[in-house]
Amino acid sequence: MNAFRLAPRKFALMLVMSLTGLMAHAQSFPSKTIRIIEPAGPGSAVDTAVRDILPALTEAFGQSVFIENKPGGNSMIGAREAIRAPADGHTIFHGNINNALNDLLPGSNCCRLGEALLPVTRIFSTPLVLVINPTVPAKNLKEFLALAKSQPDALTYASGGTGSITQLLGEMVKITAGVNIKEVPYKAIGAELPDLLAGHVNAAYLAPVVVAQHIKSGKLRALGVAQGKRVSIIAEVPTFAEAGLSQVEATGWNGVFVPAGTPVSVINKIHAEITKGLSTPAAKARGNDMGYEYGSESPEEFGNFIKAEIKKWGAVMKDAKIKFE
Repeated sequence: MNAFRLAPRKFALMLVMSLTGLMAHAQSFPSKTIRIIEPAGPGSAVDTAVRDILPALTEAFGQSVFIENKPGGNSMIGAREAIRAPADGHTIFHGNINNALNDLLPGSNCCRLGEALLPVTRIFSTPLVLVINPTVPAKNLKEFLALAKSQPDALTYASGGTGSITQLLGEMVKITAGVNIKEVPYKAIGAELPDLLAGHVNAAYLAPVVVAQHIKSGKLRALGVAQGKRVSIIAEVPTFAEAGLSQVEATGWNGVFVPAGTPVSVINKIHAEITKGLSTPAAKARGNDMGYEYGSESPEEFGNFIKAEIKKWGAVMKDAKIKFE
């Protein structure tokens, strides 16, 4: 009887201790240097984006923040590194759309977003732009697609490999336009740019910030932006719809994730500090200059956004009959 009466007291005590522990977590975080694992190579659009806000993050967290690049495997190498880290908020994974698309691939359940890696918030979104080497005899999207139709599999486009957003956009264009353009897969985000500039591959779908200088210098020719509105840093480039290819849109996005088991209080604090860092006038101006659209979703909103993206691109994978080897 006495033991039964004591049970509620024990439960209440345990609850108080648990809540005290969570509060201590939030109050003590961060207590040391924060590592951001970047699954893309140095100089890529996503790598540049997070480096741009490092000063703001360092100030917001009151601790040193550094980036560790772990490129390759369609962003899976970095994800695997992140899930092995302690779930205390001091290791942050800078994931991107390819990590969400990896969840559609067979045998890739080690690092599922929302399970092994928990969403915190989106950092930015940017549309992809179709660019070609100027040696390709096409001045606009209409001419490029006509050329591809007249010479099946003669033209090539670079992708980030099976299941990457650049592969899926490339396949979506092929299906919508009824053309055959040969895919050339690369191992890491941004690795295709040197080959595109050298003319070893004819076309690629890249972020505006990556190709803007090359478009202006004439080293690359832009044919269209894969979204419903033009991008300020390449305002002269029409949208796909304006260029005659409607209903084809693709946005590259990236955001912050933490290993499963990270306390909710720490996740909320990371969300608050990153949102604060992105809302400064300097960050907003930089985002405009880079053609980014910054996000500030809550962890729940970001998670729902990811689910919608997986559903959309899963349908494209099915329509394109993409084979996983």
